[in-house]
Amino acid sequence: MEEVPDHLDHGLQIVFIGFNPSIRSGELGHHYANPRNNFWRILHNSGLTPRLYDASEDGELLKLGYGFTNIVARPTVGAEDITREEYTQGRELLRAKLEQYRPDIACFVGKGVYTEFSRRTKADWGFQEGVTPVVDGVREFVAPSSSGLVRMPMPEIVDIYRRLHDFTEEKET
Repeated sequence: MEEVPDHLDHGLQIVFIGFNPSIRSGELGHHYANPRNNFWRILHNSGLTPRLYDASEDGELLKLGYGFTNIVARPTVGAEDITREEYTQGRELLRAKLEQYRPDIACFVGKGVYTEFSRRTKADWGFQEGVTPVVDGVREFVAPSSSGLVRMPMPEIVDIYRRLHDFTEEKET
C-alpha cells in the first residue's frame, strides 16, 4: 500500500502530526480519511477551518497555513501495528522535516504521538510549557487523537483544539 503524501511547506502556522495513516487513508491517499475519524469536524468546530473540509481536500489546507505528516508513514490498522524500528526511524525523519520546514507549531494528534517523538513519559493537553522543544523554535502542542475510538467527549476535544485557533488568532493581531 502506498504511503500518504505529506503536505508540508515553509511558513506554515501548524503542522498536524499523526501516528500513521489508517488503511482507508492509504487506499485513498489522503490524511484522516477514515469516515469514523473526527479530525475534519474537530478542525471546523474549533474554528481552525472556515468550513467543513473533506479528507480529499487535505492539500488545500496548505493555503490556510496547515500541513500534515505522520511519525510513521506506513498505513496500518492501528498504532499497535507500528514496530519499534519504525518509531526510531520515524522520529529522525519527523525531526528532519520539522527542522527543514520550521512550522510555528507542531500539533501532535494524540499524546502517544508526542511521547514517541519527544521520548518524554508524559504530556499535558495543549502547549508544552516548561520543556525544551525537540526542534528549537517549533512550539509543541498536544491534542487528543481524533479517532472515533477516543472516549473523551467531543466538546472537550474541540475545546483543546480551540486553543490552537485562539493562539493563531492572537498572533495575527
